[in-house]
Amino acid sequence: MSITRKKYILIFCVSLSLIVSACGAPQTQVAPPPPTSVASSPTITSIPVVTLPGSELRTLKSSNTGRDYDIYVKLPASYTEATWKNYPVLYVLDGQWDFKLLDSIQGGLFYDGFIPEILIVGITYSGESPDYESLRAMDYTPVRASYHPGSGDAPKFHSFLKEELIPFIESTYRVDASQRILMGSSYGGLFTLFALFTEPELFTGYVSASPAVPYGTQYVFTQEKEYFNQRQDLPVSLFISVGDSEQLTQPVEVFMRTMAERGYAGLTLQTMVIEGERHASNKPEAYNRGLRFIFQGTSQSYR
Repeated sequence: MSITRKKYILIFCVSLSLIVSACGAPQTQVAPPPPTSVASSPTITSIPVVTLPGSELRTLKSSNTGRDYDIYVKLPASYTEATWKNYPVLYVLDGQWDFKLLDSIQGGLFYDGFIPEILIVGITYSGESPDYESLRAMDYTPVRASYHPGSGDAPKFHSFLKEELIPFIESTYRVDASQRILMGSSYGGLFTLFALFTEPELFTGYVSASPAVPYGTQYVFTQEKEYFNQRQDLPVSLFISVGDSEQLTQPVEVFMRTMAERGYAGLTLQTMVIEGERHASNKPEAYNRGLRFIFQGTSQSYR
């Protein structure tokens, strides 16, 4: 077909279409799409920070250690209304990690009636980007180790607790000084044991999770032996635990057996090897069981 012929056919088809349209033949009308509404993205000037309800932040500079501490305080839910009431107080080491965890754990335990309402004090370090690992290795260790510069400040940190932090908490908040609990894990667990054998009466309950008992050529074993040679009473509640799948399992189990065999007068002791857990993952179970044990002295429900 020639190009000229194609042109004629095209002209004919267009003309026929115009004629049909003029005669009113029905045509399919396609409605135009509705206008698209484009929502403008809101301009975000600031993103709200999630906070822990009922919590406060205090800062203390210690004359004993020379360090600045952030102190997280979680008030009991009834604190504002029950002005006549004093509360047991839980001091939690490594507050940067475990303060939030303990808030959830104690909330569940109180809801189910296993423990009373308590005031939680989480202890951590101030500053823009504190080196938590280095700082805790200084404060929580009882003797110096060459691989941890500045380590061995546990005696100074203990003095900070006794002479600065505890008086501040007890003069600022309504707490029951006869119900103080100290809790920590790993190096924090080691310091908890160090505090126990340094001055057991400073706290009434101790929860030591996965304590680093091999540290300092098993210093805590020596400390415990020296304590036992001087006195055979230990009037506190003590909970010690370890995961069954961590490097500390065997040495902590040896320490548990040592404590069980001593027969300390006045000591209420519970030990636990937590099945299927390692060094950090056992903390929720350890802290849960530890708190329940500390407050098990009565059969009453706290709800």
